[in-house]
Amino acid sequence: MSGQTAEGQAAGGQAAGGTAGRTAAGAVPDLDDYRRQVRAWLAANLDRRDDDAPARLRGGDAANLSPERVAEQRALQRRVYEGGYAGITWPAEFGGQGLTPAHEEIFEQESRGYVVADLGIAGLTTTRVCGPTILAHGTDEFRRTHIPRMLSGEEIWVQLFSEPGAGSDLAGVSTRATRTDTGDWVLNGSKVWTSGAYYADYGLCLARTDPTVPKHRGLTWFGVPLTSDGVTIRPIREINGSSEFCEEFFDDVVVSDANRIGAVGDGWTVARTMMVFERLGGDPDEAPRHTGARELAPDLVALARRVGRQGDPVTRQLIARAHVIDLVKEQLDAYVAALTESGAANPNLGSYSKLAAGTLNPVRASIGLEIAAAAGVVWHPQDTEASTTALNYLNGRILAIAGGTNEMQRNGISERILGLPREPAHDLDRPFNELRHN
Repeated sequence: MSGQTAEGQAAGGQAAGGTAGRTAAGAVPDLDDYRRQVRAWLAANLDRRDDDAPARLRGGDAANLSPERVAEQRALQRRVYEGGYAGITWPAEFGGQGLTPAHEEIFEQESRGYVVADLGIAGLTTTRVCGPTILAHGTDEFRRTHIPRMLSGEEIWVQLFSEPGAGSDLAGVSTRATRTDTGDWVLNGSKVWTSGAYYADYGLCLARTDPTVPKHRGLTWFGVPLTSDGVTIRPIREINGSSEFCEEFFDDVVVSDANRIGAVGDGWTVARTMMVFERLGGDPDEAPRHTGARELAPDLVALARRVGRQGDPVTRQLIARAHVIDLVKEQLDAYVAALTESGAANPNLGSYSKLAAGTLNPVRASIGLEIAAAAGVVWHPQDTEASTTALNYLNGRILAIAGGTNEMQRNGISERILGLPREPAHDLDRPFNELRHN
């Protein structure tokens, strides 16, 4: 990894929180000038990507990040932040650059050929979900403290959302936050299915602060340091060999009221904001957005050649079907993103993209296994590429469940987009402590 050179500083390297992309007068830079600036900075500060290097798989031991790996990636993210290319569209007053989505897209395009920081699934949760939620609902003091640290890689955040007794029914959480005489809070309970918690610094935690009101009204969010006394984190061994998911236990964990996100009892409003960001964030393992014609399912074409089935007519039809799936999802995602960026769209439109991924990803994963046949289930232990098809198959249904099941997306689309009647529920108006649980 190359060190930051004097030329790199001249090409855009600034002090932490600097605005490398802006002109001397602070104006938003012209897109062509910005692209030239980005190219110069990347060439001077980052290593070129090895095209032959395999992508990090979501699953297997390779997906688990060691402390040494996390430290390396934090340092790399810090370099990007100090160069002025982290949080490009985030408000400048909280450590971002205050530029437009077009500027961000330029950096994404130009940086694809370079080695950029990969802080895993928790890194994506930090910048795609937790950060935007804190920007929307956190106090100015909280945002000024934590947003720059999130952008620089100093703080990695995860969602402390689901519980053993509250999955799709997210308003059914029972983790309690009790206020003390000093105004702070004591947290007791547990969370589960938290991606990347084992190397994260903070968790954005939904807790019940008033059990005497209906379940949607007695909730509050807190930023919880995961190194606090009373926090226990246990990785969960998964079917794909990974321990990406974790469960967390809170035993009399003291949380400052300064770490509260949003008003007391208004946690469901914050939760709905978070779910919008989560669904608009897309699948972190998907390829970058394309425009125009795209290459024919390159991963499956390479697989067919690898197993000697590139001339088989059935295989060719399977690859064509996967190509259609890729194209449909890409166009849907682009359309939803364009509507969302316009600011005039229903904020729940992300459910369409989420439902498409949850529905079509398993189909595409099955296509890969059908092409691979026996090679998809048996391989030499030292063949690092051969396990990809099997891992993709095992991971294929992740988005049918994580972040809200397919069924919940359909409910959301019908009720909050199409305006259909809500399905009957017996527990919406009754106090939470009067409901039967589990």
